[in-house]
Amino acid sequence: MKPPADPTKGFTLIELMIVVAIVGVLAAIALPKFADLVRKSKEAATKGTLGSVRSAISIYYANMEGTYPGDDLTCLTVDSKYLREIPAATVPGQHDTSPVVETNDTLGMAALLMMDNGRWKYWNWTMGAPAGQKTQGDFWIGCTHTETKGTVWSTI
Repeated sequence: MKPPADPTKGFTLIELMIVVAIVGVLAAIALPKFADLVRKSKEAATKGTLGSVRSAISIYYANMEGTYPGDDLTCLTVDSKYLREIPAATVPGQHDTSPVVETNDTLGMAALLMMDNGRWKYWNWTMGAPAGQKTQGDFWIGCTHTETKGTVWSTI
């Protein structure tokens, strides 16, 4: 005759179902938070890249004794003196990635200020923009969408 099973070994079906339910609830809470963190990290990388290019423009300005780059910033990459290459602009979830720098001398003043394509924008003319707008040497992202904190990308 076989001895009776020890009731203290193993889990009951109810216990297993409760554990699965708890794991499911935790996953439902964690996955959206994780997705939000991924987007925030991509936004931070874009802001860091924006700051790097702005710093390179400032260093160029200082080295050239008060003259901003007059081109589409390719002069910053000559001999990798200021930048190795123009980094790609990335607006997470809104636009395609692009290393193109659009300027007001190629697009015109109004077009440069109005374009919402997620590309880099650089004000390279000495001619001023409308009051309260961009000035020579300004560098930004041409995007009217907002980032996770609610700030419009083109104003960062």
